Amino acid sequence: MQHTLAVVVEDKPGVLARVSAMFSNRGFNIHSLAVGPTHEDGRSRITLVVDAPELEQFKKQLHKLVNVIKVQELEPSEALESEVMIVRVACEPPNRGEVGDTAALFGARMIDLAPKSITFEVSGTPAHLASFTDQMRPYGIIELVKSGRIAVKKLSDLSPSLVGGAR
Repeated sequence: MQHTLAVVVEDKPGVLARVSAMFSNRGFNIHSLAVGPTHEDGRSRITLVVDAPELEQFKKQLHKLVNVIKVQELEPSEALESEVMIVRVACEPPNRGEVGDTAALFGARMIDLAPKSITFEVSGTPAHLASFTDQMRPYGIIELVKSGRIAVKKLSDLSPSLVGGAR
């Protein structure tokens, strides 16, 4: 089963290595990994998507690591998730309009136009990117790369006083 974990850590050398080692040492596969700074100086957020059984005990062990500040599991129904994908699609000049129109339906942005291909950048939920890939596959996908998934808890799942400010 896939789990999405958000781990806030001190921005120090070796922290990512220690966190990822905990997963590999237990035989858990990391499906996606994204790391970046937070709004607080000196802190980073690691977003991991892992294939693993129940993680309750594992989250407690992860929280005990030096430099780990907060560990949160984000349930799919409670999370806003996004990834970025760059995909190069085979495309002869006569098909450019059709491929471009299809890409536009997904909000994809053309970032390179070559004589026999078009490269798009598209962002969205994992399901959105999968749908885009399915639509481009008949033309021929030459190359594809995705970022790690990032996620935050939906505000609508929090206290009503936090949604839209206090009233």
